[in-house]
Amino acid sequence: MTELKLFCKEGKSEILPECCLVEICLMHPLDVVKTRFQIQRGTSDPTSYKSLSDCFRTIFRNEGIFGFYKGILPPIVAETPKRAVKFFTFEQYKKLLNLTPLSPGVALSVAGLGSGLTEAVVVNPFEVVKVSLQANRDSFKEQPSSFAQARRIIKSDGFGLKGLNKGLTSTLGRHGVFNMIYFGFYFNVKDAIPASSDPTLEFLRKFTIGLASGTISSCVNIPFDVAKSRIQGPQPVPGQIKYRTCFQTMALVYREEGYFALYKGLVPKIMRLGPGGAVMLLVYEYVSGWLQKNW
Repeated sequence: MTELKLFCKEGKSEILPECCLVEICLMHPLDVVKTRFQIQRGTSDPTSYKSLSDCFRTIFRNEGIFGFYKGILPPIVAETPKRAVKFFTFEQYKKLLNLTPLSPGVALSVAGLGSGLTEAVVVNPFEVVKVSLQANRDSFKEQPSSFAQARRIIKSDGFGLKGLNKGLTSTLGRHGVFNMIYFGFYFNVKDAIPASSDPTLEFLRKFTIGLASGTISSCVNIPFDVAKSRIQGPQPVPGQIKYRTCFQTMALVYREEGYFALYKGLVPKIMRLGPGGAVMLLVYEYVSGWLQKNW
């Protein structure tokens, strides 16, 4: 709270990259665990993770503490431009939609959808590299670097939808649906619940709405996330592409593993994006308020 107030008061925009870096370092283990659950097929395989705690224990035992930080470089490189694109394009789409007959509530959701689709195009190559590294169960020391992995993907499959941009449709769905609900729910509910004159209560009001927004968005968009991980991760049979497109992958997972397989990794995803989504919206609110007041 104090840091946010200082940020707004002094306009120190350099805090944003630091916030992104701290959040990634703290939350990345949950992202690794989420990906591991999403790419495993059933629990009949003796190497499958049986539960969240089993996944944490197994990774720590077999891959060490650094196993939880596999694929961390792509998010670090992409996170600041990703968030800049998210919030900048949201504002631009919102301005454009204000000129249409859409109601304010619908316009906010559509602006969120547009910002998510734009964001997805930017981050997808980084996601491809990240997921391929997170899926690797070798020791952290034996794993290729992010740059070496990116070069390998480009050399074997190029930059297109079979290479560095595979899973793009799933990423579009994941980010589009998430941001549509994320922004739409937050701003509509925030406007419906009276503000408090007490700064602490007002902060808690916004944080709670942001937490609910991130949690609901994560629950709704996770089938796209599972499809993305299956397409970008290792295929069941090396050399044979089983998971090809977003909805084909969803249908295949549902047919072979059941409905709940489309929600694999939901708990670590909520643990990360629930509070993370709340913090992100609060930073956005305070920064926007400062900019509107001073510029």
